[in-house]
Amino acid sequence: MAILGNLIARSIKLRKKFNLPVASPQTYQRHTLRQLLDRGQYTAFGKHYGFGEILSKEVDFVKAYRERVPIHAYSDMHAQWWHKCQLGQENVSWPGKVKYFALSSGTSESASKHIPVTQDMIKSIKKVGFKQLYSMANFRIRPATFGKGVLMLGGTTSLFEKGEYYEGDMSGISAKNMPRWISSLVYKPGQKISKRPHWEDRIKLIVEKASQWDVGIICGVPAWVQIVIERVIAHYGVKNIHEVWPNLTVYIHGGVSIEPYRQSFKKLWGKPVQFIETYMASEGSFGFQARPNAGIKLVLNAGVFYEFVPFTRENFDEDGNVRRDAEALTVWEVKEGVDYAILLSTCSGAWRYLIGDVVRFTNAKDYEIAIVGRTKQFLSLCGEHMSVDNMNKAIDTVSKQMKIHIREFAVSGIKYDNLFAHQWYIGCDSPVDAEELKKLLDETLGKLNDDYLVERTSALKEVFVKVLPSDAFIGYLRAKGKEGAMSKFPRVLKGQQLEDWESYLTRYDVEAGVIA
Repeated sequence: MAILGNLIARSIKLRKKFNLPVASPQTYQRHTLRQLLDRGQYTAFGKHYGFGEILSKEVDFVKAYRERVPIHAYSDMHAQWWHKCQLGQENVSWPGKVKYFALSSGTSESASKHIPVTQDMIKSIKKVGFKQLYSMANFRIRPATFGKGVLMLGGTTSLFEKGEYYEGDMSGISAKNMPRWISSLVYKPGQKISKRPHWEDRIKLIVEKASQWDVGIICGVPAWVQIVIERVIAHYGVKNIHEVWPNLTVYIHGGVSIEPYRQSFKKLWGKPVQFIETYMASEGSFGFQARPNAGIKLVLNAGVFYEFVPFTRENFDEDGNVRRDAEALTVWEVKEGVDYAILLSTCSGAWRYLIGDVVRFTNAKDYEIAIVGRTKQFLSLCGEHMSVDNMNKAIDTVSKQMKIHIREFAVSGIKYDNLFAHQWYIGCDSPVDAEELKKLLDETLGKLNDDYLVERTSALKEVFVKVLPSDAFIGYLRAKGKEGAMSKFPRVLKGQQLEDWESYLTRYDVEAGVIA
């Protein structure tokens, strides 16, 4: 393991010394789209939209593609095309048969989505992973770290056979297809534990084995990583995780904003830990934080063509659905400080596909982004236009000022006195004055969002705060069958999700911390 760590560290350092040629974003993305169209032209999708004719337009093939192919939401792609892949049909929207389908974590929808995962996409994910490994030369990470264990808290690697294909968590599909030398030497908790289908069983075994591992890097969604670390600390009766894993140096996170969790993590460490953000979804792996104090750098030459739709009323309706005539920009046309919804065209057969994430370019020249929300995870009952980014920053501010740890939160919009109000649900295990929290939260949101401040003097008449044990949120996911490392609690509750949550709370015993 020490030899392996030294080899990796030296390889990273050597790579940094060479000035490898880098093409422009336009060159990378035009080449990527041409490759995708070339591979896809003989599929049913490619024939339907005339990919062959698009490719014949040497100069304007990007423009021709965007004019001919409409924007597709998941419901469009699945209903018209992807369901055929599940029936075993070949060459539907990508060459060949689809062997794997990733089940989405389902924050925006109550039902899980089935996203095709091709062998080309698995190669793309590996390529992005190696690019991220080499980028670690930009961080101050001890060489020895690369010879330690990498604890990946993802979904189960046990996949469910569904006749013509297998389905499961994207993290599980990726882990199942990782290089054997990585799996056998550094991957924790190992394939035997990772195959366990139940999250609680995996946690129990991870905790029992924790003292036998020398973990240097940990990866996973913040809420679940925090739960695992807390259980390890409690099980071994130590003050912090570094008493068990003294060489833990790096935490690679993604899925949700880390900001609401930073304060909670501080009490778990005994030494400094480098946080590195990554951008991975059921649809693929798209980028990572390539340098300290920077945004996520998109990978533009790994089988994914990006478009960006300004997240405005002109392009989206009140429910977050994209309008058919929405304007879309390429990566070389975007501006910093503007919120965009992402469209993907990928080597898994997604074409101008609305993934649902809303991003903001922090550095357009280096194509670095911050994920600021979801197209359907925002709140605007009366024009307050409150984004998940606003919520995350407000919760982080409140946590610091009140010196409390808010582990989870959600908000819904409700009718109130013939006008409107916001109902907040705060997951906090510390003693807290709900009225003080409400006042500070309201004031902070007013400072972050001018529209919110204006509406608080008119149509948005009140703000309500309900403080709950953090386990109430985990219990809800468990009750919905979404317990596990890739599941995330929705920040904005609407429609059926709100009804289900309210029904759950009527049965939840706050004192006992269980469903009555």
